[in-house]
Amino acid sequence: MYAGLKNTPCCLCGRDDTHTRIAVPPRALRLMENGGPIAWRDVVGTVTLRFCADDWDLVSDLAIEMDSHPLSRCNAAHVSLDLREDHEALLSATKAETDQTELEARLAREAETTLDAVDDPYTEERDVVEAIVVLRALEELGVRERPGDAAALADDD
Repeated sequence: MYAGLKNTPCCLCGRDDTHTRIAVPPRALRLMENGGPIAWRDVVGTVTLRFCADDWDLVSDLAIEMDSHPLSRCNAAHVSLDLREDHEALLSATKAETDQTELEARLAREAETTLDAVDDPYTEERDVVEAIVVLRALEELGVRERPGDAAALADDD
């Protein structure tokens, strides 16, 4: 298995001194700069993004105050990820695409649980920011609907 970079720089500014990291689903690579060439279906597990202290303040404000994510400004070349082995090259056999839906559903459930406990004193700001980024990314990618969107569509009928 190919292991991507583990000590990655800030995915926004490229600074080596990072402060905080979050994990997002592999499909979120499609929302990032330079993410197009990466075969997100071949990613095993989550994609880790790191942020320097200055950029973390911005990401935190963006997520908590604006209910959004910074992924379009993140450089996919500065993420940490694991890619599955290339079975086609090694074995001259084709392996089925990895189904990421279970991972995405688990990350969405964990994010919703975190947001439900936002008033709990043991819920950290980093966890809240990660939850918002995961949920908004999945919504933008069309994997899940934003709460209230289905009701708004029903009202339009």
